Amino acid sequence: MELRHLRYFLTVAEERQFTRAAARLHIQQPPLSQQIQELERELGFALFTRLPRGVELTSAGAAFVVDARAVLDALDQGVVNARRVANGQLGSVRIALTSSAAFHPLATAAIRQFRATHPDIAIDLNEINAADIIERMMHGRVDAGILRKPIETPAELRFDLLHEERMVLVLPVGHALLRRSKGTKTKATQATQGTRAAKQPRVPLKALAGESFIFVRRPGAPGMYADFIRACEAAGFKPDVVSEVPRMLSAINLVAAGAGITLVPASMQRYQQEAVVYCAVAGDEAFSAPLHLVTRRDAANPAALRFAQAVLAFVSPGEKGVETLDAH
Repeated sequence: MELRHLRYFLTVAEERQFTRAAARLHIQQPPLSQQIQELERELGFALFTRLPRGVELTSAGAAFVVDARAVLDALDQGVVNARRVANGQLGSVRIALTSSAAFHPLATAAIRQFRATHPDIAIDLNEINAADIIERMMHGRVDAGILRKPIETPAELRFDLLHEERMVLVLPVGHALLRRSKGTKTKATQATQGTRAAKQPRVPLKALAGESFIFVRRPGAPGMYADFIRACEAAGFKPDVVSEVPRMLSAINLVAAGAGITLVPASMQRYQQEAVVYCAVAGDEAFSAPLHLVTRRDAANPAALRFAQAVLAFVSPGEKGVETLDAH
């Protein structure tokens, strides 16, 4: 049985006449009659009762109409769905973000907009470290990633800069460096003027010698602190890393507990705690935390390609500049 047999049968069933059905199908009437007879022989029962001026469906033929139409409708819908998959309008995309990237409002806003504009694309979203994102993308287990500054940039992957912002120092409230830093305001002044209006403290780089640092585990985020460590070494000291944690929020919490100090991207100042103060590192503007979209150059998933295009279109050129240090 061929699909054309089903189409011929349904047309005759609708027209109740071979002549009109043949005209609709753009074929001659005798070949159409032969095709219907072949179908009836294959099925083993009559589909039509022949009348002097047309045909009527038999009981078996009426039952077969329902299933034949369902088969063709399913095929048509399958073609539509396949075409939408090929165009990146239907399907799924696996996205991975680092914790600090997930905290940036640009990343979440871009994903939210993509969900709104592509409701038929399922999103599998995971938060993992940068090294794991690269590894999973290389093995085809992740379609797109949003991360900061990886050291490893395999040729098979494409890295598009979405945004660049400053790194800021995180100190516990009452730290000795805050008493010596310029621009520090009293808590009462901050309460009066509001956090945004309060001028951000600035701490000289050399003043950080001897401090205890908490970093995100460098195997997971190898590129995040590289510029800072090099700057410290150029200033004559090596940062004393007393703890490495899996997430930046964990580092901020440890700072709040008095376990040391850390650096985070400026956008993480949205994570407000009364126990910590976010500061600029004075005298060096090299500490940045770029935000990158990572995709495979040979990506075969149309939904992933559509996601990448949507994210890049979402980010206007003006948004790729460096954030101000006292932005929240």
